[in-house]
Amino acid sequence: MDPLTMTDLERKEFSSSTIPPPKEQVPDSERVLSTLNLSSHSPVAWSTGLCDCCDDFSSCCLTCWCPCVTFGRIAEIVDRGSTSCGVSGMLYTLILCVSGCSCFYSCFYRSKLRGQYFLEESPCTDCCIHCCCEECALCQEYRQLKSQGFDMSIGWHGNMERQKRIAALPPTLQRSMKRG
Repeated sequence: MDPLTMTDLERKEFSSSTIPPPKEQVPDSERVLSTLNLSSHSPVAWSTGLCDCCDDFSSCCLTCWCPCVTFGRIAEIVDRGSTSCGVSGMLYTLILCVSGCSCFYSCFYRSKLRGQYFLEESPCTDCCIHCCCEECALCQEYRQLKSQGFDMSIGWHGNMERQKRIAALPPTLQRSMKRG
């Protein structure tokens, strides 16, 4: 029986059966996102400005020479691992080569990123930013995800594993001072 389509009586009978209720499990993605401060729904400022590309010189160089890699990494994190960096990067490159308008594809991910982290839409609309300043927009999104605690080079699943390892570490005890 599907719990979503059951009547109230069927739910009562189903819940009183001998099968113990499943333990509530929080998915890893939700555990990571709950550690971030996402309780406020009013728009917040980006961690860096649109033209602060050189604040992270390595991502600036990566974006200038291989924007498909930068975009792929952003898309993998924003999609929470449902698409890989490689697939997103190749699709970005294909759209760029065929139409020259990969900015319309990447602006969709900027909108998704803003929605996930309640970021303000500034200095103008997402599509306008990506059409006029594609590389700057990708760099800003990359820096934003890094400031949220993601290691962009290891992707979504690598970040989830890293989060598990950090959560599993025992707390460190401080040693008391000894008298000499």
